[in-house]
Amino acid sequence: MSGSTSLSTGSLTNAEKTDIRRFLGYPAIGSDASGRSSWRFFEAYGQNEWRMNNLAAPELQQVRLYLSQLYPLETAILGASDNLDTDRAAVWQRNRSEVSDRMGLYDLWRRRLCGFLGIPPGPDLQNSSSQIII
Repeated sequence: MSGSTSLSTGSLTNAEKTDIRRFLGYPAIGSDASGRSSWRFFEAYGQNEWRMNNLAAPELQQVRLYLSQLYPLETAILGASDNLDTDRAAVWQRNRSEVSDRMGLYDLWRRRLCGFLGIPPGPDLQNSSSQIII
């Protein structure tokens, strides 16, 4: 994707890492101070943490480009609920599949981030007909 050259190459912030975990479909890992950082006990979790801490400068830019695409897609899903109460208004008709269409686009970009990082989609990105044991 073009346009990533102007994005920061600095280390990911804790907030960005939290968002990446969430977008990849993984649950919160809790505080390191607890001594029970669960991601250490699961290969995909640990691999993701290692990758986030060891990305090359161009990779950091690409990850930030993915984040810049995902934030508005996520917000648009929430905004779609504003039209759920209207089925018809004069000539206007709501798109009955707007929320599912937006969720599909959002999940597509989440899976693309998983693919770029080489991390399998987390539990939140699994559909009900398949499960991966990590």
